[in-house]
Amino acid sequence: MNGPASVLTVAIVIAALVIRTALAEMRRPGSARTQWAFATNARALTAGALTTAVLGVIAMQTYGCGAAAWAVLAGALVALIVDRRPSGE
Repeated sequence: MNGPASVLTVAIVIAALVIRTALAEMRRPGSARTQWAFATNARALTAGALTTAVLGVIAMQTYGCGAAAWAVLAGALVALIVDRRPSGE
């Protein structure tokens, strides 16, 4: 795995998520706060941090530093999924 190319790919994915949030915020003001609410949920952050730590250790040993960026992205996505609330809330 090429480290700089891997980090660049993760940066592009994160930029796409931020642009998606910005576009949704322009359409419906206040929606960004709803989309990023997982960042204040302790259970979601714990799950994301645990995922980042486990994947980070395994990936760093196997693929090197470039894989750490993927571990952070995976942890953030796990936190987002753990925080999902039913549509009625």
